Amino acid sequence: MADIEMKAQGAVLSITLNRPELGNRLSDEMVAALAKMIETAADGTKLIVLRGAGKDFCLGRDLAAYAAYGHDAPLPEALDLRQRNEVIFDCYNAFRRSQVPVLAVVQGGALGFGCALAAVADVTIAADDASFQFPEMSHRILPGMAMSAVVDRMPAKALMYMFYSTALVDAATALTFGLLSQVAPAQSLESSASRFIETVIATPRAALVAVKEYARATHRMDVQSASDFARNLHATINTSSEMRRT
Repeated sequence: MADIEMKAQGAVLSITLNRPELGNRLSDEMVAALAKMIETAADGTKLIVLRGAGKDFCLGRDLAAYAAYGHDAPLPEALDLRQRNEVIFDCYNAFRRSQVPVLAVVQGGALGFGCALAAVADVTIAADDASFQFPEMSHRILPGMAMSAVVDRMPAKALMYMFYSTALVDAATALTFGLLSQVAPAQSLESSASRFIETVIATPRAALVAVKEYARATHRMDVQSASDFARNLHATINTSSEMRRT
């Protein structure tokens, strides 16, 4: 079986991290494959759904990925390290560049890179017994990559606390920190996700794409610019033939 499984079901592209015996830790090759799956989603896709197989969503990157940071490892050239890390930034950017929303369905642990994936998804529904952590600082690693994933997701106070404290937080806390969209009872996590999925796929794709575009483009806009963009987007999308179909 593949380490990452991809399955298209109508307008939904389902991606499953499939290394449950390793907590769905991702190698750099898997990270690159995940980004490619998102970037090459079929034109008719309305929603991308990311899950982790087994009891955990994702416990981070494959331990081999951290070899360059070990105290006994030779210090790499800064440019070499930057180029090696591009695979991670490219993956985060794939989530952001995706025309359609990405839903993460989270159970168990979402740690390190797994926590960043949960955060960078457009919508994240988590089980009430899920847990979240950015442990990098406790391993003497500056978490620059992970911070870039959540800078537009989390308020500064929450971001600073999670990265400085390296605390393992529960789903209820992660929700208040802006990491999650919804917390569901563990036994009904999939039914909660299914309700969201059904709502999204019943929506015209033009509207889904426009909402994602607006959220991405206006994050750093001043209010007037965001309002002007909304005027144009509203008129363009709501008069399209796709929105008028029954």
